[in-house]
Amino acid sequence: MIKTVRKPFRYLKPFRYLYVMKHLALILLSLISLHATAQDPWTVRATAIDTAHYYGATVANGMLGITSSTTPLHTGAVILYGAYDGDPHSTIPRLFDNVHCFDLDLAIDGVPCDLQHIADRRQELDMRQATFRDHFTLPGKATIDSRTMALRQMPYAALVVVTVTPQHDLTLSVTNRHTIPAGLVGVEGRYRMMKKKRANLYLLSTDARSPWAQRGITATSSFLFPTKDYPAVTTDSTSTVWAADSKTAMRFTVRLRKGVAYTFALTGAVQTDNIHPDVKNEADRLAIFASLTGMATLEHDHQQAWDRLWQSDITITGDRQAQQDVHAMLYQLYSAIRDGSRLSIPPAGLTALTYNGHIFWDAEIWMYPALLVLHPELARQMIDYRIDRLSAARRNAFAHGYQGAMIPWESADSGMEDTPSWATTGTNEHHITGCVALAAWQYFCVSRDTLWLRDEAWPLLRETADFWVSRMEQDSSGQWHIRNVVCADEYAANVDDNAFTNAIAMENLRIACKAARLLGRPARRAWQERQDALPILTMADGVTAEYAGYSGQTIKQADVTLLSYPLKAITDPKQTLRNLEYYNGKTGGKEAPAMTESISALLYSRMGHAREAGDYFRKAYVTHLCPPFRTMAECQGGTNPYFLTGAGGILQAVIMGFAGYDITDEGLRRLQGTVLPEGWKSVIVKILPNAHDTHECNDEEDFNDDRPCGNRVDSCARHAT
Repeated sequence: MIKTVRKPFRYLKPFRYLYVMKHLALILLSLISLHATAQDPWTVRATAIDTAHYYGATVANGMLGITSSTTPLHTGAVILYGAYDGDPHSTIPRLFDNVHCFDLDLAIDGVPCDLQHIADRRQELDMRQATFRDHFTLPGKATIDSRTMALRQMPYAALVVVTVTPQHDLTLSVTNRHTIPAGLVGVEGRYRMMKKKRANLYLLSTDARSPWAQRGITATSSFLFPTKDYPAVTTDSTSTVWAADSKTAMRFTVRLRKGVAYTFALTGAVQTDNIHPDVKNEADRLAIFASLTGMATLEHDHQQAWDRLWQSDITITGDRQAQQDVHAMLYQLYSAIRDGSRLSIPPAGLTALTYNGHIFWDAEIWMYPALLVLHPELARQMIDYRIDRLSAARRNAFAHGYQGAMIPWESADSGMEDTPSWATTGTNEHHITGCVALAAWQYFCVSRDTLWLRDEAWPLLRETADFWVSRMEQDSSGQWHIRNVVCADEYAANVDDNAFTNAIAMENLRIACKAARLLGRPARRAWQERQDALPILTMADGVTAEYAGYSGQTIKQADVTLLSYPLKAITDPKQTLRNLEYYNGKTGGKEAPAMTESISALLYSRMGHAREAGDYFRKAYVTHLCPPFRTMAECQGGTNPYFLTGAGGILQAVIMGFAGYDITDEGLRRLQGTVLPEGWKSVIVKILPNAHDTHECNDEEDFNDDRPCGNRVDSCARHAT
């Protein structure tokens, strides 16, 4: 195994020491308040469920997300990615909560299994198998166990399996009720039973329209039974179609014998007409397909798909809680995207409707790099999403008087600008254009897919470079500037020569020149002349200035520090350290998003500062966790988990910092001298075999520092000494 030598620790100044101690105390209090165990690296368990402070766990498959609820066997939200609806007052497209078609109500001998009557409640999220489990008892009658999966092999379908173990002979009544979220309109219900050779089909369907009637929706569910001794499944309606009310349900009743466990399942699918024009029949067809496949095969295929995903993993020794938390972050990323979708990831993935489900720079700068290392085929979907919407970015540039393609700050399905007009980010936060170009180039660097670069990425790189050429202004002395921007630090709006914006613009021009040379295409003279033409300003004390006229104001999130990583515009460790020490003291308090400390942890690790690396790693997320599943909110005390943007940054700290990976023009390399947080013994990054099509690297001898790494990385480890 490769061993790294820690550099001597540089003691913090006294006031910095007190600052760190204060935040370590906050971290400890946060840990005590969370009702989840750290003993299992794959499973987060919740036994103390407080209905007033409950932030659900999510199972998702890249298209369909289902969050848990405190109500037994009910769902908190059902989110279908890509199904945007538009508010006629603001015209902003947004995701919405779909029909809760996977809700179940159980009653035993007439006693409902609700919060008033159940005991011994335990919920858990099994991240290894992407399964949510709910366990409880109805005292004196039965034990109930359920598991819920958003099926990885079927992007619009889910499966709920329930086992009831009776303590004596009893009668079990089960109702599948389609709960209609507030806002859905034009709701109608349908029920039909079909006798088939393989299985009886019991189809309960709800047809509706989205809150602003722009989308047609259908949700269809079906009971599955383990044997052909089918119970009678009924509804309260004598008709096949009815208006939505309490009759939107189907139910069955069975007699159970003492000690003989009884298992049944509910499967189903959700569709909207942006996915399939024949939405009613398609939802029914998918539910029929799942029903005829059977519960055992559905669950097996789901687990097989997740087994393959977890071939790319991160293993930590020396910190069991960090291991569990890092698995949770990986799980959230893997849950939020799927191969073949050509879709990207919103800040909350499929866990919540936060930020309307729009795509920001969060995708390319924060979530994408970890996926690119671990699952490049998933990372590519995020770039394909941008390529598919390049024509909209061209129109966006044209509307603002610029050339080329201007990536919108917030993007939904059309690729046009979807930021509400009250937010100046939509009109002036232009650095996202360079962020998308950087991500596209990084995919090529890791994959070495020249055909993809030529046929798909080249127009994106060319036109984003053209945008920056038209965006620059020249003063009377000949100096080029980018004026009137919102910084990566969004507290700073309408300023000139923002450090991150200028640096990413120049990097975009350099990338376009490199791609042109590689492909034998002409590079515009302006790209070549201006790739180093913008100023990166400094203050009197030598600290890099965030923008022209910056004088120590509080910042919202990382900006200048991003010049050291990922941009590498600053490579001098002394300058990096100077900037870190300055801006770490300027970042806003509890309202600051979880997007800064992870970069600090990464850079401190690269500079050999183990204690600071660990401190900032923990500070990046521990005080953002919400009970009972350690779900991460955007800000301290926030209520909008799960914040995948922050998770992506923390995973970069582990992979690009502690483990020492680096994405270079030649592919993946390993850096010398990166260190682990104090207390960690090792971090092992396992990459899916044949994930990258570059230099093969599958053993420790072959994997020397500063060697390109790709194709096959079975176990590349970094150990503390």
